[in-house]
Amino acid sequence: MMPSGSNGPEEARPIRRGRQDGMPDRRESDSRKLLRRLRDTLASKAEGQARLDRIVALIAESMRTEVCSLYLFRDPETLELVATRGLRGEAVGKTRMRLGEGLVGRTARTGQPVNTGNAPAEKGFRYMPETGEEIYSSFLGVPVQRVGEKLGVLVVQSKEARQFSDDEVYGLEVVAMVLAEMSELGSMTAGGEGLRALHTRPMMIRGGSGQEGTAEGHVWLHEPRVVITNPVADDPERELDRIRNAVAQLRVSVDDLLGAEALDKDQRAVLEAYRMFANSRGWLKRMEDDILRGLSAEAAVEKEQSAARARLEQVPDAYLRDRLHDLDDLSNRLLRILTGQGQDTGAEMPPDPVLVARNIGPAELLDYGRRLRGVVLEEGSVGSHAAIVARALAIPLVIHADRITSEALNGDHILVDGDQGIVHLRPDETVAAAFRDKIAMQTEAQKRYAVLRALPAQATCGTTVSLHMNAGLMADLPSLEGSGAEGVGLFRTELQFLIRANVPRRDELVRLYARVMDAAKGRRVAFRTLDIGSDKVLPYMKPQDEPNPAMGWRAIRLGLERPGMLQMQLQALIRAAAGRTLTVMFPFVARMDEFMAARDHFDRVLARERAFGHDVPSRVEVGAMLETPSLAYAPRAFFEATDFISIGGNDLKQFFFAADRENERVRRRYDTLDPAFLAFIRHIVDRCGEAGTPLSFCGEDAGRPIEAVALAAIGLRTLSMRPASIGPVKALLRRVNLDEAREVIDAAVAQGEPTARDALTRYLAALP
Repeated sequence: MMPSGSNGPEEARPIRRGRQDGMPDRRESDSRKLLRRLRDTLASKAEGQARLDRIVALIAESMRTEVCSLYLFRDPETLELVATRGLRGEAVGKTRMRLGEGLVGRTARTGQPVNTGNAPAEKGFRYMPETGEEIYSSFLGVPVQRVGEKLGVLVVQSKEARQFSDDEVYGLEVVAMVLAEMSELGSMTAGGEGLRALHTRPMMIRGGSGQEGTAEGHVWLHEPRVVITNPVADDPERELDRIRNAVAQLRVSVDDLLGAEALDKDQRAVLEAYRMFANSRGWLKRMEDDILRGLSAEAAVEKEQSAARARLEQVPDAYLRDRLHDLDDLSNRLLRILTGQGQDTGAEMPPDPVLVARNIGPAELLDYGRRLRGVVLEEGSVGSHAAIVARALAIPLVIHADRITSEALNGDHILVDGDQGIVHLRPDETVAAAFRDKIAMQTEAQKRYAVLRALPAQATCGTTVSLHMNAGLMADLPSLEGSGAEGVGLFRTELQFLIRANVPRRDELVRLYARVMDAAKGRRVAFRTLDIGSDKVLPYMKPQDEPNPAMGWRAIRLGLERPGMLQMQLQALIRAAAGRTLTVMFPFVARMDEFMAARDHFDRVLARERAFGHDVPSRVEVGAMLETPSLAYAPRAFFEATDFISIGGNDLKQFFFAADRENERVRRRYDTLDPAFLAFIRHIVDRCGEAGTPLSFCGEDAGRPIEAVALAAIGLRTLSMRPASIGPVKALLRRVNLDEAREVIDAAVAQGEPTARDALTRYLAALP
């Protein structure tokens, strides 16, 4: 962990290495000798377990310790003893511990060495009787990790009660780095499940659902990884020259970027941070020391990158954690200089690409377009720009897929389950076969839904529910005809602002909005004015430093504070309508006066356009999105003043339950069919009914068949959802009696059930 007040990476941990005159001492020579012997052992044709046994024996011999043991992750939470010299051999494959458990688990969890002369007295020590380790007092454990990916722990122990020296700690870290790199190359292989080399074993990664749907394809990496083919240096002097020349080249490239005239203040600040790291004497010195210990220049860069990641991930300060990305980017630039492996690696995009990335911007994702079968992100969020574009393109998206960029290689077979938020990488054939069965069933269901395209969503009780689709790109509009949607209940206008480097011109927006209305062929299109702020920050707008952006300076609040942008967008919408009906709704309205101020803006712009002789809409509808609980209790005058209300279900639910929809730990705990939430929606239905105000529900829940039935049963008559959901929702609504469904819900609530879901699901399952 970087100490408080540190000025850079060189202050992270003082380490004494070698002689003061810079010449390698005997231990450094021993280190290089050990690394070469390890490389030869890892390259041998010996069986996996024999190879691992030889590795720990070599290390114990070189470190002059009675014990050397290697623990590898069997799964993301469990470490297993896979080889040992000194402990009981029968413990191999049987001794396991959880991440964070014991001294080995602590080393793995923190990514930092544990060094003690009295292991049994150390806090968190766990005695493993089957190993016979009770006679060994001294303990040194170092993580085996590669650029933030934790592979295991390397341990040495001795009977003598002493702490290992800084040189010994550092030497073992260098050895662990080589083991990590050779694992990358497929050399560190044992016979047990979970111990196969990186990039060869099947993996299931559980993330979060960013966009529903399923896809099978092959990996296409957005940022190709640098592969190090030889982590051990044969000629240290040559490697020192290489690292020094590469760092000098890196510094020049950063200076050149800083010299560009087009940089804004924020871009310049990022590059200044890059320059600080690139010019850090401590950073280069540590890499030089790594090389003197026997690492190649590339392996030395990755060792420092891994160590910095491990330290910074433990830092609570958000600013310092953000510097992790700066260090990552800088290290990757340096690796590309050293290896010559640029972005263009010569790999060809597969015919069925699934994009894998740490994160990606909306413009970059749009560049790939509909060629993609799916998208898997290591970061991301359900409300991110990428998620919005993925929904618009109907591409399955999984977010928070931990370690996917480290594990996946171009061309790897991959299965994406956007419904469950699960990724299967290099799946076994049994998993792939079951997955294909699921896709086939979904395809067959879509064929059945196509038959219903021209039919109304009329329940057996005679009630008809109007189904609309959500959109945000011109690419969405062909779905309007094919899905059977009656109109566009939400057109997200911010996407055209998010994918550009500067503000769109008004005439560009006029042409876009006119094309949207043309494509709708007279169907209603509800244009939502800019919903930016929170996680949707424009590239050319300075982000606000807010503790809770979702409840901060966003949407209509931003529009009223910056009326110029709001006015320009309203002018474009009015001119695009040109004699047609125009439907506009303002997002994130929390108070009646906000809506009245926004409507006043619209009325003044409309009057000015008419006065200038422009062709204005034949009819206008101006509404509000109800996304905050406060608006449900606005005065009756508000409900009478607005032409319609659209419930923004995603935001409303997170504010109602105080459950951040970007937080996977809490967002799935709260159910739309919770009696309190259903009662709240009924309250909104009643208030709109009293005022005669048309009401719709827009959001993810509208597109889930069970939730859609519940919403219709309590009085919603218009639902807006993604195009692919219209068929399943319509099919179920046409089979159900909404009066009966409402009675089922009421009975569950009266009986004190925590949710009406179970009762409604049983009712629906029993339908003919």
